[in-house]
Amino acid sequence: MKFGVLVFPGSNCDHDTFNVIAEVAHQPVTFLWHDSEDLAGVDAVLVPGGFAYGDYLRTGAIARFSPVMQAVKRFAADGGLVLGICNGFQILTEAGLLPGALMRNAGLKYICKQVHLRVETANSPFTNALAKDDVLQIPIGHMEGNYFCTPEELLALESEDRIAFRYATPGGQITPEANPNGSLSNIAGILNANRNVLGMMPHPDRSSEKLLGSEDGWKIFASMVEALATH
Repeated sequence: MKFGVLVFPGSNCDHDTFNVIAEVAHQPVTFLWHDSEDLAGVDAVLVPGGFAYGDYLRTGAIARFSPVMQAVKRFAADGGLVLGICNGFQILTEAGLLPGALMRNAGLKYICKQVHLRVETANSPFTNALAKDDVLQIPIGHMEGNYFCTPEELLALESEDRIAFRYATPGGQITPEANPNGSLSNIAGILNANRNVLGMMPHPDRSSEKLLGSEDGWKIFASMVEALATH
């Protein structure tokens, strides 16, 4: 199997994500430049965090038009695995690969801290190493992480078991106090209809090794490795 990490002008978590695949998962991985439609034969695409194109206009609004994202759209339509983290999640919503949008945090301040997530579904290539209701400790670092969608889109996400993670207390309760940014229904991560695209605001790339304070994020990458190995 082979992973590809997108690189945009302004990406700042591309090397973190690359490191997890190369040094923790011990799998082949390559960088994919924003100005090329060549995905280099990868089996999974990782859209990392950062500030693609400086977040001009709004987060992800310019990145959606990049040549590489046109290739990613085709890749996802053919069933390829795509994981968007933080700015990557924002880009995936702007590109139409996931429903909804990421707005300014409810407190209008940048937030960088450890949070807890409750796993809402284990039925995906990104969560198969987890169990429903597991609680993960994973950090966030964003200004526009406030997830919003229409009532119709929320109904579809809930009825089709496509909410992957919700912000929760350490004990797994879904409460307003556990919601760091005002996201609708405490949503921290969602899946597309075909379950091969995941967007999430928290950073599993920053929580995949013990020295970072939590290894819980590794389980998401381990799930992808398992899904690709058994495909």
